[in-house]
Amino acid sequence: MTISQLARANVLALEPYLSARRLGGSGDVWLNANEYPLPTAYQTHAGNLNRYPACQPPGVINNYAAYAGLSPEQVLVCRGADEAIELMIRTFCEPGQDAILCCPPTYGMYAVSAETFGITRRTVAALPGWQLDLAAIEAQLTDVKLVYVCSPNNPTGNIINPADLKHLLEITRGRALVVADEAYIEFCPQATLAGWLADYPHLVILRTLSKAFALAGLRCGFALANPEVIQLLLKVIAPYPLSLPVAEIAEQALSAEGLVLMRDRVAAITDARRDLAQALSECDCVLEVYPSESNYLLARFTPESQAFKALWDQGIILRNQSSQPGLEDCLRITIGTKTECARVITALRALPVAAERTRGEVL
Repeated sequence: MTISQLARANVLALEPYLSARRLGGSGDVWLNANEYPLPTAYQTHAGNLNRYPACQPPGVINNYAAYAGLSPEQVLVCRGADEAIELMIRTFCEPGQDAILCCPPTYGMYAVSAETFGITRRTVAALPGWQLDLAAIEAQLTDVKLVYVCSPNNPTGNIINPADLKHLLEITRGRALVVADEAYIEFCPQATLAGWLADYPHLVILRTLSKAFALAGLRCGFALANPEVIQLLLKVIAPYPLSLPVAEIAEQALSAEGLVLMRDRVAAITDARRDLAQALSECDCVLEVYPSESNYLLARFTPESQAFKALWDQGIILRNQSSQPGLEDCLRITIGTKTECARVITALRALPVAAERTRGEVL
């Protein structure tokens, strides 16, 4: 018997999520992972590395609770929001019995995590404008334990209509948990659902330090929920999810000074996003640039420009979204430095465009 024959059947059939690093490339302009383009200056002085860290470091929990406007009992810290996605499945879903539901185009790890644990994955395609198809969701809720909704949505960048989210929470009450992924919420803080937790005990919110906090390499994320949910997640989480250096840097990032730096970054990225959107809209190979409330832009390109490969060959690495439903010929572009964004525009201006096609026309 081979090693592969010993593996679980669902793992053998699994199509893995390809992160930006796993996709490879040999570029010098990396705009495919929604990272902040410049390093942060946090330092770690963690001592006593011979001792295990706390499962839930009080400094991190208390700082994040204060930042989110919640009590510490409503906060769980973990190894990135990706771990929180899995923790929800491991805590609430029975393999071979329960299902999750998500609404593509959206973040791919919801589906991959479910399939890894033998949980059925159901999808309800988003409506035009990438809003929720609430009637179709309600029709698919049988045996669904978790509904994953990303707002701002990755990769489209749009906020989900708050009235639709309230409707979703009403139709799932007593039936399923709604997991609202707010990885990019710092770019539109007014859209957070954190204030809704008191009214909806089945709401769970995912957060991260990877985006606006510029700490993607730290792997630190959070689940925000009512205490009953947090206590269940604590039964499942690894004994020591955060190393001492990670906890120390996370606590610094969530200090008063760290929050000022984060908001400065958000303002700078927002300005750069506006400028890049304008420049993209003036490129002949770009059919449409979609509004965004995040640190990236989604744009649709003329097929003949072969923009993804053309820029890849020049060392400019973007994220191809063409395999997602409704996103044919779409690329997601992380907001980089001014120099990096200028490289993108210069490269795009040189790409060929069919004479019979006009900008703004989507075929």
